[in-house]
Amino acid sequence: MERRPRRNRASQAIRDLSQETLVTANDLIYPLFLLEGSHKKTEVKSMPGIFRLSLDLMLQEMEQCLKLGIKGFDVFPVVEDFHKDKLATRSYDRGFFYIQALDTIKKEFPEALIITDVAMDPYSSDGHDGIVKDGKILNDETLDVLGQMALAQAETGIDMIGPSDMMDGRVGHLRNVLDEAGFSHVGIMAYTAKYASAFYGPFRDALDSAPKFGDKKTYQMNPANRKEALIEAELDYIEGADVLMVKPALSYLDVISDLKANYDLPIAAYNVSGEYAMIKAAGLQGWLDADRVRDEVLLSIKRSGADMILTYFAKEFCSQTRA
Repeated sequence: MERRPRRNRASQAIRDLSQETLVTANDLIYPLFLLEGSHKKTEVKSMPGIFRLSLDLMLQEMEQCLKLGIKGFDVFPVVEDFHKDKLATRSYDRGFFYIQALDTIKKEFPEALIITDVAMDPYSSDGHDGIVKDGKILNDETLDVLGQMALAQAETGIDMIGPSDMMDGRVGHLRNVLDEAGFSHVGIMAYTAKYASAFYGPFRDALDSAPKFGDKKTYQMNPANRKEALIEAELDYIEGADVLMVKPALSYLDVISDLKANYDLPIAAYNVSGEYAMIKAAGLQGWLDADRVRDEVLLSIKRSGADMILTYFAKEFCSQTRA
């Protein structure tokens, strides 16, 4: 035999030298859950090792992560029910704890990439990503709320917004709102192909943001559809997105690959809460080696074409690779 591929697998040294894909801290964005108040820390029961944190403790967490080489953070608010209403008015209230916390975070860590969530569901008494009328999600009327939310967040100095709502036309609307207000430097990480997935359960547990009726299938994508993601990507590209995201990641590696092959923008992938939870749960039962599976999953996401990965494994992964 002239070709023996096993020769390049014969030792750890040659395996390392010939490795095609490598995940580092530079690839990872760490999602964080922000609580109102101070000195508060509560574990998300369905996500072992992940905590909701008040601002003072979140700043400590971010400092530790920066020392590990993690430079990107996506901050999500945990909003109590008494703050919620049908129009999500707290989402753009400059006095609200989330907006004020973003200002503090960016002043404390100007070197960090701070990404924010633009969607109504954390603040909505209906639990949906859009305004609800007669049981339907209103698209165009929702854009105004999203614009006000994005503007309030941009004023804090954050670097990038992440519209996760999946309303049609929202990227173009938000780009116009930001540009007209003098925030042309604020980026948009579009949730381009956000699927109506069963993997979001633990995240909704963390934020208590599940819809109060129905589901999100009229605005999130059908998991059966692959080509439709290219339609969404083309719209986001034309409307001014800076990053195209696929969510979830692990069950949609083909979609990540498609976007990477067709667009010259950075591609993000969200390794979502359910993907994290099932690995952790199986590891705790001793059914698999959770650390090795974690690393394999992150490699697969990077190998499929993701330039950046939002993952709850970020701190754990970087802690162990630094050790």
